[in-house]
Amino acid sequence: MPDYTNRFKKSLKEGRANIGLWISLPTAFTTEICATAEFDWMLLDGEHTPTDPLTIMSQLQACAAYNTQAVARPPIGETYMIKQLLDLGVQNLLIPMVDTPEQAKELVRAVRYPPHGIRGVGYGSARVSRWDSRKDYVKGANEEVCLLVQVETATGLGNIDAICAVDGVDGVFLGPSDISAALGHLGNPGHPEVVAEIERCIAIVLKHGKAAGILTPDRNLAKRYLELGCTFVAVGADARILALGARELRAAFPS
Repeated sequence: MPDYTNRFKKSLKEGRANIGLWISLPTAFTTEICATAEFDWMLLDGEHTPTDPLTIMSQLQACAAYNTQAVARPPIGETYMIKQLLDLGVQNLLIPMVDTPEQAKELVRAVRYPPHGIRGVGYGSARVSRWDSRKDYVKGANEEVCLLVQVETATGLGNIDAICAVDGVDGVFLGPSDISAALGHLGNPGHPEVVAEIERCIAIVLKHGKAAGILTPDRNLAKRYLELGCTFVAVGADARILALGARELRAAFPS
């Protein structure tokens, strides 16, 4: 029987740094290409891409043969979307636009079976239980899930201390692009005011004993956030790698 231990969640609890890659191309083919690099984690993005649950399932299958952990992001933290992803076998969820502790508490309930939550029970016909071959799945299901929430709006930033205090939230991801917009620096996540706010939030997340995460293609900033204690840091995105590589190659042969 395969080992279903959530290695990503375990690593975060142990405080180890995990370097990630953003996957925005909605196909298992390029996901598997990226998986060969064996980043510690890869974010399957359903918020800003046309990626849907069936695509995420194929991406999970593409990742399975490699030493990388998948984290899935739905477009919004709706209970039915979370249920679908969990039943597909997603162990790690990143929920965008979490603004209040009440919202965070509802997300915790959404990833847990009763009596501790409201997750619907349908594992017998789902991929997560290997179609009922995992007879003990429900016994440890609640503990298998790693719930990460994104704080990225002015409201969320104001409530970050209370959000971090919610039991069942495993980590907080700080969305630099939206934070820069919230602070009046749209398109400039490296602005000193944005960086200072992110650093303030990292300290609050760590104070609560939660994992702090972020995405930045700026290598110096990525190293800075790792030094400050972030334990899940995405350092690039597949679409950006492809675009920059293609343009660099073309520029080498001007016509």
